[in-house]
Amino acid sequence: MEGGLETRIETLAQWVYESKYLVVFTGAGVSTESGLPDFRGPDGIWTRQEKGLPPPPMQRPWSEMDPNQGHYAIRALQDLGKLKFLISQNVDNLHLKSGIRQELLAELHGNITKLRCQRCGKQVEKATGASRCSCAGRLVPSVVDFGQSLPEKDLSESFYHSERCDLFVAIGSSLVVTPAANMPAVALRAGAQLVIINHGETPLDKHAHLRFHEGVGKVLPKAVALLKRKIRG
Repeated sequence: MEGGLETRIETLAQWVYESKYLVVFTGAGVSTESGLPDFRGPDGIWTRQEKGLPPPPMQRPWSEMDPNQGHYAIRALQDLGKLKFLISQNVDNLHLKSGIRQELLAELHGNITKLRCQRCGKQVEKATGASRCSCAGRLVPSVVDFGQSLPEKDLSESFYHSERCDLFVAIGSSLVVTPAANMPAVALRAGAQLVIINHGETPLDKHAHLRFHEGVGKVLPKAVALLKRKIRG
């Protein structure tokens, strides 16, 4: 769908209002306004790596970064009872910091603040200093490295909800890293409307029912504000 920004934001708010099963999917682009680099943008981590350059400099460590208005807009969708499930490719812990409930979140690539049990898959906060799980399994960093399998529970939950949603909103992702990037395609095949909010192009742009090239902060908070007005009548 084409049209001016305000028209598209109004459409997004209306679709979320009408949705019975909203799934949101986030990539690194949702966290750039917090000061974190993206991956495939012009100055992204992988873009620089391919050019033989070091990662972009950061003003503060990842652990000190705070959620931005995009994260809080997604949290508002949860609090309004509209968010069925949130799938994230990010490891920065900012969704949980913003107040997203753990049971509504799949972190497909892990979380920098958590350890994972090699035996049972349970996650434990790094801050506990534990090296063994309650099942006696060894605790290792939960962040998934290249070539490693994604956490089975998070992956299966992501497919489950993607197959059942009526509205899938992909935010800040180039949608090229599989299997995570398969989720919007699964939603499309199930008949869901697809919304993409991302600066750069994605392989699914031609299939999107609504497309935003604008930043997350220019789109999502305004859409949520309109949604609140619709809910209040």
